[in-house]
Amino acid sequence: MSDVLSYSQPAVDGRYYIDLEDAYGAKNYKPLDVVLTRGEGIWVWDTEGNRYMDCLSAYSAVNQGHCHPKIMASLVEQAGRLTLTSRAFRNDQLGPFYEELCRLTNSTKVLLMNSGAEAVETVIKAVRKWGYKVRGVPEDRAEVIVCANNFHGRTITIVGFSTEDQYRDGFGPFTPGFTVIPFGDADALRNAITPNTVAFLVEPIQGEAGVIIPEHGYLAEVRKICREKNIVMITDEIQTGLGRTGRILAEEHDGVEADVTLIGKALSGGFYPVSAVLSNAEVMGVFMPGDHGSTFGGNPLACAVARTALKVLVEEGMVENAEKMGAYFLERLCEVKSRHIREVRGAGLFIGVELNDEAGGARRFCEALMKKGLLCKETHENVIRFAPPLIITRDDINWAMERIGPVLAGM
Repeated sequence: MSDVLSYSQPAVDGRYYIDLEDAYGAKNYKPLDVVLTRGEGIWVWDTEGNRYMDCLSAYSAVNQGHCHPKIMASLVEQAGRLTLTSRAFRNDQLGPFYEELCRLTNSTKVLLMNSGAEAVETVIKAVRKWGYKVRGVPEDRAEVIVCANNFHGRTITIVGFSTEDQYRDGFGPFTPGFTVIPFGDADALRNAITPNTVAFLVEPIQGEAGVIIPEHGYLAEVRKICREKNIVMITDEIQTGLGRTGRILAEEHDGVEADVTLIGKALSGGFYPVSAVLSNAEVMGVFMPGDHGSTFGGNPLACAVARTALKVLVEEGMVENAEKMGAYFLERLCEVKSRHIREVRGAGLFIGVELNDEAGGARRFCEALMKKGLLCKETHENVIRFAPPLIITRDDINWAMERIGPVLAGM
């Protein structure tokens, strides 16, 4: 690495920024070659002034739309007052945020972290300790059941119980104590439980796996099994939560409440990393001072931003809009006649279009849509995921379909 860094004058041509990123950045991402510089609502603009509809929403982190003015105002105001205290002291944003979040999600206790992966790591620690201290599981024998094709983050522990070969390749040895079962199979869960099982961790809808939706009633049966066997039911709602599926939490579609629910991403409307472990008092009660923490978790800036992010989500009817516009988007996508489409599925504004193997992969369709002014993302090779901000309108969807329909039908 050079001792002296020289900085060139930024250029409008997006290739300039792409070349810089390729020269100096790690190669663990494969983004589309669009360089974004500004966002507002459902729209983003590149460095050359071209406008695009964002149908990814930063993996649901900007459910409220890009640069929501009320969230931005809270960020600016709090940044001018107090940004960080660490949890060595208290701040005047934390308590009110706890109360508002618990009321909205019908939770009892909250532990704030920064990223979704940190929330997952936190709950693994919590349920293991709960198993030892409350259930009486022998020390170092706790087991957590997870699902095949899960995606819960990128830490060593989490990729260790992934079934995606690439996520594991070259990163072992991995943390023991995890059992993998098929997703959507309640009987498999029942059969996998042992005396040492402390928890079941599940996504209500598997997003990274391709927007895989289990049969209605699956989570209700899971809830019943976990209660019968005295194990902790954990739902990872980091992508599905906070309105994405047309409910505050996707678990509501099955009328259940998990013992622990994980949220993040849209919790801050895309302005700041904030995640939360929402728990009953019994599970969260095992943490004593010094057991767990985070320098930035629960800082006043994060709390102020998240309080407003939740407020606009509710007051501006974004959850209800996600349900209505999601149904309309799904309907319009199902009308597309294309030899490439195998299945269209979704819940709210969390939609996947699965393509046939012969279609040549989903990425080429995403690249074609980018050229027409619409940004989306392929997942698991053959699925195009559409997840626009929850403020999208019927006219916006019609605009999108004028581009999606011909691309899917004509390539």
